[in-house]
Amino acid sequence: QVQLVESGGGLVQAGGSLRLSCAASGRAASIYTMAWFRQAPGKEREFVGAISRSGGSTLSADSVKGRFTISRDNAKNTMYLQMNSLKPEDTAVYYCAADGRDRLRARTTAYNYWGQGTQVTVSS
Repeated sequence: QVQLVESGGGLVQAGGSLRLSCAASGRAASIYTMAWFRQAPGKEREFVGAISRSGGSTLSADSVKGRFTISRDNAKNTMYLQMNSLKPEDTAVYYCAADGRDRLRARTTAYNYWGQGTQVTVSS
């Protein structure tokens, strides 16, 4: 089993940048496919991006392509989400997730482990 803790959220102006981190503990992060999701008030949780165990493959939502970059450092058991050109519509609680199967998926049901989330607020 793995425990996930997100950090790096905060308040930023539109056009700004933030980098989120997701630290894994309990088991080596390298055995898990990992992903970022987000949930805005009153909306369903939505997929942001996923990264394979090795970090060699990624999958991103169309809404963040070209602005967000997902990466991981298995030596540090940490996944990252670099967010650039932020927009007010990016405001949400961002969650990291992990799954032991070696495949990239965009559905929340594909992931067994979740962090508590970190708030990102983008002001206009």
